[in-house]
Amino acid sequence: MLYIFIALLTFLLMEGITWLTHRYVMHGFLWWLHEDHHRKGPGFFEKNDAFFLIFAVPSWLCIMLGSMAQAYWVVSIGAGIALYGLAYFLVHELIIHQRFKWLSRSNNRYIRAIRWAHKMHHKHLSKEEGESFGMLLVAKKYWDKVRQDEELQQTN
Repeated sequence: MLYIFIALLTFLLMEGITWLTHRYVMHGFLWWLHEDHHRKGPGFFEKNDAFFLIFAVPSWLCIMLGSMAQAYWVVSIGAGIALYGLAYFLVHELIIHQRFKWLSRSNNRYIRAIRWAHKMHHKHLSKEEGESFGMLLVAKKYWDKVRQDEELQQTN
């Protein structure tokens, strides 16, 4: 039970780590890797996809080295990072950007709010003056925008 708690806590902490990494690393000194995600070029793959490996390596190391040392709390941390990576893939790649056409567009309020937040993030084409750097948590102003859109549709 403790190991499940550690994995879930790690998953939750990854949202903050992702926000900080996105804001200060991806929009900082590693902008050269992230830039093509904001300025779409030809082809399916982006240099930005390298961040998958950057986040996967600590997860893999925790799982592998924790298993070898029988330090299962470390394995749990690796599992939490991996679960967040899976959530990132599902939310960012499938739901938001629809890089793989496996899911149709949803009318779910959370999905619309997260797409709106991400759209506001992508309106900034440079590494400065960005907004909405997280992935799973959506700021109140985006929920409000979705709610206003719903109210507007109901009156029409």
